[in-house]
Amino acid sequence: MFQLHDYQQTLVDNTRQSYVDGYKSPCVVAPCGAGKSVIISEIARMTTLRGNKVLFLVHRKELIDQIKDTFKKNSVDLKLVHFGMVQTVVKKLDRLNKPQLIITDENHHGLAASYRKIYDHFHDVLKLGFTATPIRLNGSGLGDINDILIEEVDARWLIENSYLSPYKYYAPKLIDTEKLKLNSLREFSSTSVNDAMDDKTIYGDAIKHYKQLADGGQAIAYCHNVEASKQLASEFKQYGINAVHLDGKTPKAERDDIIRQFRNREIQIITNCDIIGEGFDVPDCSTVIMLRPTESLSLFIQQSMRGMRYRPGKTSIIIDHVDNVRRHGLPDMERKWSLKGIKSESGPEIKIKECENCYAAYPSEFRECPECGHKPEVVRGEREGYEVDESAVLEEVKEGEFSFTMDLREPEDCKTVEELYELARNRQYKPGWAYIQAKRLGLLG
Repeated sequence: MFQLHDYQQTLVDNTRQSYVDGYKSPCVVAPCGAGKSVIISEIARMTTLRGNKVLFLVHRKELIDQIKDTFKKNSVDLKLVHFGMVQTVVKKLDRLNKPQLIITDENHHGLAASYRKIYDHFHDVLKLGFTATPIRLNGSGLGDINDILIEEVDARWLIENSYLSPYKYYAPKLIDTEKLKLNSLREFSSTSVNDAMDDKTIYGDAIKHYKQLADGGQAIAYCHNVEASKQLASEFKQYGINAVHLDGKTPKAERDDIIRQFRNREIQIITNCDIIGEGFDVPDCSTVIMLRPTESLSLFIQQSMRGMRYRPGKTSIIIDHVDNVRRHGLPDMERKWSLKGIKSESGPEIKIKECENCYAAYPSEFRECPECGHKPEVVRGEREGYEVDESAVLEEVKEGEFSFTMDLREPEDCKTVEELYELARNRQYKPGWAYIQAKRLGLLG
């Protein structure tokens, strides 16, 4: 059996108490690196200890292999646990034994129709979800499938208490975001990302900045499509840096060999297009290279924190070539979640730059000065097929640049007048708004 950290035990205790209090479907919010699988295994162990059956739902097979090993180490009675991919479980509901608890990993996927069909079939069974980001790609919350969020620690606390490594974050200017179009999930479509990057411009030379900022550390690079990932790996190799591309079609034996070489530090960089994310077990790395814009807060956190596994003396390096930090803030920024999700856009203040020709100030995402039309010089780089925007210098992003809190709560989520005033401050509303909401909700006494 595992010896849980205090905060992990508190999450377990609070989850159990939520059922006592009458909740049927809590969702545990645990940041990346909090030891989610350990917490899940402890709840599963306590459930099976009483002879109760558990249905454990995942969306990728790799997750089953990983969590099953953790369950074994924590003495969970595996005879009482059914591990299943949602795509498989939904096809054989009538043949499954009724469980006493349904646990959903990566619970932000739980609003999908396949999950909902399982939940509806076992409508009177207690449910439990786990996620680092309780929000869907389209911004909707989890209120339709969960009735309470259970939180204890955030990423900043984990860093301060040596459960995650500290980090340095570097970001350049934006790509041409006017070319980007949102699909139905509020994510940038792959076609529009390709269009925005078809001019083969790299904002801040990826190889130069890796060598300058990461000093040869092992890195995961996220690219906007498979071809870009292959090309980036090739470019790194031309500079004597051992980089290998990986995608969903890479044969398992080859993939396992790549991961083995990466673990043994024979490979320095793995390039990919979204394959290294949820459910993908990759050895410790120190650097993340982001070459893919995303509107998904969940995807951003998963990718940016990939290199923050704790190791004494380690500082993670995040090199963000597409300025995702301006959309989402820093990885450990304070975020207040809500079951309702995002109802309006909010985010960090966009930086400005000064025109070197007429000295006008304008938003940094503009590719040319709106006053005089001057366009910062873009020159052909040494690496064939790419242009390097020499004006796009990556600079370290400091915490003070993001003095806001991403507060996704609605007034109804607040239990006291003080919480309403806090919500008003985080949204930069006037205090009178909090007073009106408090009066409407009957919190003034």
